[in-house]
This record gives sequence, C-alpha cells and structure tokens, in this order.
Amino acid sequence: MSQVETADRATGPTAGGATGGALVRPQTVPGFLALFRSEVALTFRRVRTIALLAILAALPVLIGVVVKIETDGESGGGPAFVAQVTQNGLFLVFTSLALTLPVFLPMSVGVVAGDAIAGEASGGTLRYLLVAPAGRTRLLAAKFTAALAYCLVATVVIALAALATGAALFPMGEVTLLSGDSIGPGTALLRAVLVAGVVALSLAGLVAIGLFVSTLTGSGIAAMATTVVLVITVQILDSFPQLHAVQPYLFSHHWLSFGDLLRSSMYWDNVLQNLGLQALYVAVFGSAAWARFASRDISA
Repeated sequence: MSQVETADRATGPTAGGATGGALVRPQTVPGFLALFRSEVALTFRRVRTIALLAILAALPVLIGVVVKIETDGESGGGPAFVAQVTQNGLFLVFTSLALTLPVFLPMSVGVVAGDAIAGEASGGTLRYLLVAPAGRTRLLAAKFTAALAYCLVATVVIALAALATGAALFPMGEVTLLSGDSIGPGTALLRAVLVAGVVALSLAGLVAIGLFVSTLTGSGIAAMATTVVLVITVQILDSFPQLHAVQPYLFSHHWLSFGDLLRSSMYWDNVLQNLGLQALYVAVFGSAAWARFASRDISA
C-alpha cells in the first residue's frame, strides 16, 4: 500500500472531505457512508484494480474479434450464445458475461475481496483504522460493500465493452432470444441491464468468502491466492458428474442461470435459487469473518 493511502487512512474521513474538517464518527450513518466512500476510492485508484478492469474490458473485444473472424462467410453454427452474436451485436453482452463469469470475473473479484483486510494488515494501515473510531464491524461492512461495488463496476465494464464492440463489428437491431422470439433493441438493453445486475449479485457469496479468508492471514498475497485457488477448485468440482449431490450447493453452480432471463417469458426459479444461495453464503461466511475479525489481535 502506498504512503498516500497510509496517510489517508491515518487521517480518517472528515466532514465534507475537507482537510482539517470536523471528524465524522463512523458510528453514525453519515460516518459509515464516509468510510464506505473512502474504501471505494482506495479500491478503484489502486493500479491493480485498474489493471484488472482493463483486462476485463479487453476480453469482450477479443471475443468479438474472434467470433467475427470465425464466422465471416459462414452461416450459423456454434453454441447458442456465440451463434446469436453474428445476428446482432447486442448479444455480445450476454456472450461476454457468459464466457467471463466462470473464471475471469470471479478471479478478479477474489483478488479484491481477498486483499480487503489482509492487505491493510500487510501494509501496516489496519492499526490506524482500528485506532480511529471506525469500529471493526463497520469497517468490515464497509470492506464488504466496497467489494460489492467492484463486482458491479466490473460487470458493467464488461457489458459496456461488449456493447461497443458488438455495435462496431456486427449488425444491430432486433435481438433473437434463446427461446426463438425477437425483441426490440430497447427491450434488449433493459434485459442486458437486468442480466448485469444478476451477474453482479451472483458474486456476493464469493465476496463474503474472500473477506473471511482475508481475516485469517496478515499477508495480502496469500489471501488473494487462496481465494483465487478456491474459485478454480470449486469450478473443477462443479464439472464432475459424480458430485452431482453436492454441486447445487456450490456457490458457482447457478451462476449461468441468467440465461433464463433471455427467453420470451423470463424464468425466475433458477435465478432466485442462485440469489438465495448467495445470500446464504454471505450470511455464513460474513458471520465467520466478523467473528474472526472481532476477536483478532492486531499487533502490526
């Protein structure tokens, strides 16, 4: 962590953000919002975060170019998501989310969430935060909500990059859904917004897991690596038919359920099951993170 970030942490949030202003106590709602804004600002101005978002933005461009090259002079073919892209560039949004969600997007979230507490400890700024009247519970809540904000921003970055690439490489107009029905571009954009929101919320369980892992160690690199390895391991376990009994309880099992929203009549059963599972993971691992962090001895 940079010296500038350390200085910002030491001073804490002040009213109106002015230097030397009255201290806003994080025990109050305005104080928590100030703490949350501080966490979001620090998260998104880190070089690592900017690099992750740049990589995520480049992936839809790469996907669009590959699909364009492979389908020039050909008609149809390929998986449902990819085949639809050639007919309408707006569908590249859904394709990009479907292709990045299993690995690239959750890995970037794992890096941000895993570094939340452990990064502060290894950078020597955690003591400043706890000496200030922030409170461990409110600090943990601010870290969690800031990581959720990253989930939303990362998802939107992918969607916008895919939309721009799709408009540049493919025709735009009515979108043919997976059910075979067509909808206008305005309705399709609303579906895209809805899908992006579902995808962002689908990562909430992973955020809670990463936050819990982050409270177990004082090394940011170890916490990030552990969370990323966990994502990969769960994805592998979800691919074995022999584990079908436990797979519905894995946090990643229902991630692609947003495909049910790309039908003429949207099916919400799997989507709600996914969001309910994420809420369960947030409750369990959020509580575990709080219990660990509340009793943790911060000596460095």
